[in-house]
Amino acid sequence: MNQRQHLQSPKNITFVNPWIKYSIFFFSFLCWVFSLLMIAVGIFAKSQKATDTMQTSINIDPAFLLVGAGIITFFVTFCGCVGALRENVSFLNCFCLSLAFILILLLLAGVLGFVYSEKAEGSVNEFVRTAVSNYRSDIDLQNLIDYIQEKFQCCGWYSFIDWSQNLYFNCTVENHSREKCGVPFSCCIHAPGETVINTMCGYDVQSLSTREAANTIYTTGCEARVADWTEHNFTLIGGIAFGLIIPQILGYLLTRKLISQIKLEIENSP
Repeated sequence: MNQRQHLQSPKNITFVNPWIKYSIFFFSFLCWVFSLLMIAVGIFAKSQKATDTMQTSINIDPAFLLVGAGIITFFVTFCGCVGALRENVSFLNCFCLSLAFILILLLLAGVLGFVYSEKAEGSVNEFVRTAVSNYRSDIDLQNLIDYIQEKFQCCGWYSFIDWSQNLYFNCTVENHSREKCGVPFSCCIHAPGETVINTMCGYDVQSLSTREAANTIYTTGCEARVADWTEHNFTLIGGIAFGLIIPQILGYLLTRKLISQIKLEIENSP
């Protein structure tokens, strides 16, 4: 057999497509770096909380949730990085199955949320009511509520009166807090160009009528504002959903293709 015939022998053909191999590697590597960032942010957020903070009745700490999601992402993408770079079928199978499992969970959550929309809405309402009650108990929770109220220009979930459920803002005789009958400053209407935030602007507004309170704060509940925003940004929400699902589908298909190529190369190796 001459040299030309030898080079054309199937045993010397590379079956692994480098574009597929390194596409999976770079995709996994970017997600792996992002997972490290999630873990770092979660640990930092938890470390910044005061040690004497009152325990919240919400079972899921956002910081722990972020760390947990980061750890899972770390191990899944680690399998993708090593599997693609080293052409390791075991790691690639683990990565592929993880992508499939996560994709199924996302689709299942979407279907269940649609089918049991009323129950899902009830669960969200219950969670928000609990969050309002524990506004001062968790700094992450407090920042999240403040962001939502400022972003959507709303106050409370159904109305600003929801803040009467909070220990510090209720109007009961037993409450001796200076914030009694008030609402958080994130409910307040700020003048254009205002640079100094008046954190006391929401004091005593629960003792006013809705019309009077509307001169100082946003009286509409966040439920109505969020529902209205969702209705007007349905295309954006759908785009984000596809943006999360499509890369996983492509990653799964490319990984299956790479696995088959690696196996074919092994079978045809000398």
